[in-house]
Formats: sequence, structure tokens, C-alpha cells
Amino acid sequence: MKIHWKQLLISLAIPLGVGALASLLSGGMDHYSQLVQPPLSPPGWVFPVVWSILYLLMGYASYRIYQTKDLGKKRALQLYGIQLALNFIWPLVFFGAQWFLAAFFVLLLLWGAILLTVVSFSKIDQVAADLLLPYLLWVTFAGYLNLGVFLLN
Repeated sequence: MKIHWKQLLISLAIPLGVGALASLLSGGMDHYSQLVQPPLSPPGWVFPVVWSILYLLMGYASYRIYQTKDLGKKRALQLYGIQLALNFIWPLVFFGAQWFLAAFFVLLLLWGAILLTVVSFSKIDQVAADLLLPYLLWVTFAGYLNLGVFLLN
């Protein structure tokens, strides 16, 4: 596959930008460290590192789909956009509004949207689908953390 650098950079910048804007608008994780956290909660510095890696994987996966001539790519990229929108909303609800139960339900919707995106991507490009699996696993773990914060606070 020939690399189209402009499209690749745009594909990488979109999820990174969504994540950065959500972090900025939600006020970041300052309040999170003051909450009672469930067992297995990682230190705060882990979150931006993991999310940056996941956003890059997401961006590259979307780039691979965008580059195909497959007729299903429009629907696949629409699903990608939906999960990216839910990804944007979650920190606003969890960190910004501190509505932990509502955030958990947003996370459930996000998890489902990621799963649908993975399935859709797999019909077009298995590598692109596989690139989203760490994201699905991390959001599963985030669901545990989110529910734990709700129950403990």
C-alpha cells in the first residue's frame, strides 16, 4: 500500500485532536486523583500515554480503511465517527460533570460502537480491525474503573 502522507497525518490528527479537545474541555484528571479508586487503578500518568497510543492506532486503522476501494468503507468510517464522538463525550461526562453513572452508560455505548467498528473494519481490512482491539480492551478496563469510581464515591 502506497502511503499518502497528507491523508495519513490527517487520519492520525483527528483522534489525537478529539482526545486533546475533550481533555481540555473536561478539565483533565485533576479531580480523579482525589477520588476513591478501585483496585488495579493505574497511576495518573498512564492514562495520557495509553490514550495517545490508542489514538494513533485508531487513526492508522481509519487511514487503512479510507485508502481502500471497498464499497463498505463509508459505513465503516461512519461507525468510526460515531465511536469517536462517544469517546469525546465520555470525559466530559466523567471528568467534567462528574456524573459517574451516566459516564458508565456512555462507556457502554462506546464499547458497543467500538465493537461494531471492529466488525465493520474486519470485513474490509483485518489489520485495521486488529489495530482497534487494544482500544476495545482498554475501554473494557475503563468500564471497570468507571463503575468502581461510581460505586466507591
